[in-house]
Amino acid sequence: MGKSRNARHTRRERDAGTVVAEQVDGGLAQLIPDRDRTRAWTLLIDGAPQSHVDLDDPAFLSFEYQRRLGHVIDLAAPPGRPLHVVHLGGGAFTLARYVAATRPRSTQQVVERDASLVQLVRRELPLDPGARIRVRSVDAREGLVKVPDGWADLVIVDVFSGARTPAHLTSTEFLDEIRRALRPGGLYAANLADGPPLAHLRGQIATAAARFPELALVADPTVLRGKRFGNVVLVGCDLPLPVAELTRRAASDPHPGRVEHGRALTDFTGGAVPVVDSSAVASPAPPPSVFR
Repeated sequence: MGKSRNARHTRRERDAGTVVAEQVDGGLAQLIPDRDRTRAWTLLIDGAPQSHVDLDDPAFLSFEYQRRLGHVIDLAAPPGRPLHVVHLGGGAFTLARYVAATRPRSTQQVVERDASLVQLVRRELPLDPGARIRVRSVDAREGLVKVPDGWADLVIVDVFSGARTPAHLTSTEFLDEIRRALRPGGLYAANLADGPPLAHLRGQIATAAARFPELALVADPTVLRGKRFGNVVLVGCDLPLPVAELTRRAASDPHPGRVEHGRALTDFTGGAVPVVDSSAVASPAPPPSVFR
């Protein structure tokens, strides 16, 4: 087994400047080498950036939204304590690698529907064989149903199909399954994407508020003002959230984020109503300019 890992390492170093491109279920997947990091890669699907992975430093989070989800992971328990984590949406397994690096002995379940993508990532960007990471190639809700009641300390939702979150992952019924899988005091964290007039985001906040008594939102202020399309991270729990520390960490990011919670977050929804399965729609497609 050691010889196999060394062979993969040598090949990746030899091909360090080469783009890996392969058709997967979700479109054309490309692994673009990072010019500044020897064994780091960005995953694109049909030109849309999905993940960034540094095989030498899996605790490094390049993407803004992933860094904010990293803050949530850091605050989910005292430093170093192992967690039970469910990742709905796998990409290049960036956040699962982060958990494994920062919280050794954690047990993780990754649900990634695109089996061809999983095969590509496993081959080109192999996971640490010592990490307790199980990957299931099924639909996010189908995989979530298999999680035992109260098993998860943290459920991270980061699912996009064609750069849009599927409709069936935006409803109160979906959040009911997440609540079932979470232990008391466990955290729900979702990567959401929207632009002006932010109708989708407001609806998702209202939906989460119908199932979680405590919420916080982390985002670039320009996105919250409806000035541009972008990602936001929504966090929910049945116990008070570490808002002060989350605020401090978000403010210290290379691109500082703002945290909204409490009354300000409620007011932000503007009277939006919770989304249910029967009326759910996918998140809006980002404008082409986002990926230029």
